[in-house]
Amino acid sequence: MNPTDQLIERARNIRLLVLDVDGVLTDGRLYFNAEGETLKAFHVRDGAGIVQLRKSGIEVAIISGRHSAAVTTRMKELGVSQVKQGIQDKRAALQKLLESLDLSPDCLACVGDDTPDLPMLKMAHLAVAVADAHPSIQAAAHYVTQIRGGLGAVREVCDLILQAQCTEIGGG
Repeated sequence: MNPTDQLIERARNIRLLVLDVDGVLTDGRLYFNAEGETLKAFHVRDGAGIVQLRKSGIEVAIISGRHSAAVTTRMKELGVSQVKQGIQDKRAALQKLLESLDLSPDCLACVGDDTPDLPMLKMAHLAVAVADAHPSIQAAAHYVTQIRGGLGAVREVCDLILQAQCTEIGGG
């Protein structure tokens, strides 16, 4: 089986996509206003991909080491209810999430960019690193996106999963 076929096979049975935030859904930079509030920029195409996954019956979840009101607001807009923030032990949080959704790691895809994401990627049937991820994350990944984090990399992953599952890709 060639690498493309292996990747498609890994993506074929995904039922849950778990995303880190900083460096995956954002470009990894943190902006602070005068009051010290963190500001984040999200790419609209990532949101459209998340909506398409959800419409096709694939659950999307966030597991992030930081807490941000912007993440809460954006995920609410996209209908993502599984939002875990301020998580220090991402592996334990992911295990608990899988149990609550009655899913096995064979149905799991994870996207990360830096070393705190490594335990999640090691659990995933489809481990994905964004193009500008830390080398250790790229080395652990089954797939490295062509697009950098925060610039549409999540949409690239969503499209891969949808194409592997022969689901129509459309707007959202």
